[in-house]
Amino acid sequence: MAIKTIEKVLAPPPPHMVGDGFRVHSFLPGDGRLGKQRMSPFFLLDYGSKVEFPPTDTPRGVGVHPHRGFETVTIAYKGRIAHHDSAGHHGVIGEGDVQWMTAASGLLHKEYHEESFSRSGGLFQMVQIWVNLPAKHKMDPPAYQEITHQLMGKHLLPDQNGVVEIIAGNFRGTRGPARTFTPIEMYNLKLRAGATLELDLPAHYNTAFLMIQGAAELNGTSISPDHFVLFQHDGESVSVVASTDVVILVLSGEPLDEPIAAYGPFLMNHWSEIEQAIQDFNTGKFGLLDD
Repeated sequence: MAIKTIEKVLAPPPPHMVGDGFRVHSFLPGDGRLGKQRMSPFFLLDYGSKVEFPPTDTPRGVGVHPHRGFETVTIAYKGRIAHHDSAGHHGVIGEGDVQWMTAASGLLHKEYHEESFSRSGGLFQMVQIWVNLPAKHKMDPPAYQEITHQLMGKHLLPDQNGVVEIIAGNFRGTRGPARTFTPIEMYNLKLRAGATLELDLPAHYNTAFLMIQGAAELNGTSISPDHFVLFQHDGESVSVVASTDVVILVLSGEPLDEPIAAYGPFLMNHWSEIEQAIQDFNTGKFGLLDD
C-alpha cells in the first residue's frame, strides 16, 4: 500500500484568546498557509494547548454568539467545558469527552469553563473543529451529540501498547458513535513509548494529524508536540512510531466539492446566504439565549 507523503509540518501559530476562556492556536484556516478548501470538510481548527487557569468565581468563556451552516466539534483533553444553545441543548464535557453540535440552519450558543473547574482552576487543553456541511444540509434543524469517553469506540493495541479511540468513522471494524453528514474519520491515538501503528486512510481524503501530547515519527519524520501534520493525496498508509507516550488527533475526511462563503460565525456556499444569515440573526430567527 502506498505511503502518504507529508506535505507540511506546521508549528503552532501564536496563540490568541477567544473570549476570556479559550487560548488557541488557529491552524485552520489560519494565516492563509493552507486556504479554506485544503482540509475540507474541516474548515477551522482551534487548538488550545495546555495552559493553567487560576481559580475564579466567574467562569471564563465565550458569551452568546450565532452559528449557521456547519458543525462544531469540541474535544476536551484537560479541564471541563459547559455549553448552552438556543435549541435547548446543554451539557458539560470533561476530559476525554466530545461535544458535537450541528448548528445547521442556525442557533445561538455560549460555552465556558464548567463552574467547579472555574472555582478550582487547573490545567486546560482542548480542540475545536468546524466541520462544514454540504449545501443540501446547511438548513437542516440544529442537533446535538454528547459523546462521552465511555461511548467512544475503542480498539486496543497488542501488548498493552495503547488504544485507538474512535470518535467518528471505522478503525479496523471498530466504529465511532458520531453521526456525520459526509464520510469522516476522527480518532485519538493513545500510544505508549515505542509502540508502532499502521493506519490506512483513503488517498483522496484530506488528512492531517495534530500532536496533542508527546513526540512521534510519522512515516519516518520526527514530529514535535503541538505540531500539525498535513498529508498529500498520494497514498493511503501512515506509520506511527511513538518516541514518547503520545496522544495524536487524526482527522481525515472526504472533501466537499462546493464553494465556500465564510463570514465570522457563518459558513455558507454563497455571499447572498451570508447576507441572509446576518438578517435572520438580526431579526431574532436564531432563537433566544440568556448571556
